Amino acid sequence: MHEGRIIKALSGFYYVQSENEVYACKGRGVFRKRKINPLVGDFVIFDKTNHKEGYITEIKPRENELVRPPVANVNQAVVVASAKMPDFNPLLLDRFLVLNEAKGIKPIIFITKMDIPTLEEREVIEDYQQDYEKVGYPVELIVSDEGSDIMHVEHYFEDKVSVIMGQSGVGKSSVINALNPLLLIETDEISLRLGRGKHTTRYVELVKVADGLVADTPGFSSIDVDQMEVEALASYFPEMKAQQESCRFRGCLHHKEPNCAVKKAVDNGGITTYRYENYIRFLEEIQMRKPRY
Repeated sequence: MHEGRIIKALSGFYYVQSENEVYACKGRGVFRKRKINPLVGDFVIFDKTNHKEGYITEIKPRENELVRPPVANVNQAVVVASAKMPDFNPLLLDRFLVLNEAKGIKPIIFITKMDIPTLEEREVIEDYQQDYEKVGYPVELIVSDEGSDIMHVEHYFEDKVSVIMGQSGVGKSSVINALNPLLLIETDEISLRLGRGKHTTRYVELVKVADGLVADTPGFSSIDVDQMEVEALASYFPEMKAQQESCRFRGCLHHKEPNCAVKKAVDNGGITTYRYENYIRFLEEIQMRKPRY
């Protein structure tokens, strides 16, 4: 028996890296019976059938897992937003951040295409940068995907398994390509008519980037938050989590309740209005979901 990590899943095969070799493995039938699906990022036990193939016999416990992309044991999420084309969207950014907070995955924010905005628009983006840094998120502004403009983010990937996520067309694959030009990942083509990119990434694979591993993922423009519980949502906003113990009522949803410490912090400028408004929007989405029986 041997140990390794799944680095790619394609056409029914799981490609397991063990030391310096990669083995094309099938999953045992027992996984299908138990409805257990091996995921990219899983640490597994496998049995070799020859020097390049084998069968996975056991999946080790996961630290975390994402549905979209289907990947496990992620150390951090790099959430990519663009300053322009498409325009910076704090509502969508907060959806990605909340998703990762709910999974216990540390988010980092990259804002790309900073060479496109006007000076006034750049100042607005820099204000957003300061807001998110106060919340506790590292925020890196990327002027372009040319070598010297992107090497300052290389250190984030060292010895980490990262997932890169963001709206279509923001430049996720361009960031990875710039950090490892050998990958030649197909870059998104921006559709000027739609203002968004075409999906170019077909499957999940862990690729080597800056002494770490990265899962590049398809672009998408919406994330459902309605699988979350209303009571937990505020804890996925770090600045609200820090205040909620001071609320008068236990289980306060920070919406219509009196003597709410979170709402006081919004009034006092300790929590930005747009982050609070995004929280209320997500809260109402969860409350409006149909009961599941």
